[in-house]
Amino acid sequence: MIDAVLSMHWADYSSTVKKAKAHFGFNLNQSIPAKIILTDGKAGERPWVEQILAPGQTSVLDRGYQSHDDFDRWHNAGKFFVCRIMDKSQKTVLSHNAIKPGGSVFQDSLVILGDPTKNHARNAYRLVGYHVGVKKFWLATNRFDLPAEDVAAIYKLRWNIETFLGWWKRHLKVYHLIARTRYGLMAQILAGLMAYLLLAIYCHNEFKENVSIKRVRQLRNHIRNAALFNRTSEHLKSDRLNDCCNCYLHAIS
Repeated sequence: MIDAVLSMHWADYSSTVKKAKAHFGFNLNQSIPAKIILTDGKAGERPWVEQILAPGQTSVLDRGYQSHDDFDRWHNAGKFFVCRIMDKSQKTVLSHNAIKPGGSVFQDSLVILGDPTKNHARNAYRLVGYHVGVKKFWLATNRFDLPAEDVAAIYKLRWNIETFLGWWKRHLKVYHLIARTRYGLMAQILAGLMAYLLLAIYCHNEFKENVSIKRVRQLRNHIRNAALFNRTSEHLKSDRLNDCCNCYLHAIS
């Protein structure tokens, strides 16, 4: 969500508040956003998965994206998903898969999601249950080819999205409004993304590290010192040139 101003008429949210919303398709393999869609603040999030996700790709989704109709539509279109579902979701178990004893995964089953008499998925999906400490997580997926432990590991990668967005907003100030139009705001967001990518390349090439504010501050100081050195050098050259001109004028006078 991006706080807007009243003059941004396209950023509809309420009668007194304007907000825009940026929908990110985040590439977990490369740790960068792959697609960005900008809408008004009232726009829903689920519909944009269709545009962000391509056939053959696997989406990693939190509970807010749970929808049996969407699961069926993605599955029928050749799109994969690993989505956390609510603990209270109805599940009709069709069969169980063997699980490794002593691991974090406590269930791996083929299920029908939803109430069998009304709102239920038309396809059978895989349900993987795992725990972190005493907390249980339930994942619905149509990735039948992976070990249950890999399905759980895929979902854990989702936190990388929150880490990126938190760092990006906090340190690059990408939502400090400069533009007011939809086009201008998208250009501003893309400029912030390009700055992040350049920092990522720099940190990887120079230090074999992920982006960190420590390296950003070092780079900023390096640029500031280099600029100061260049200005000082130019002043020294100018002073030497003036001295030479003065000597030449004195010699010919």
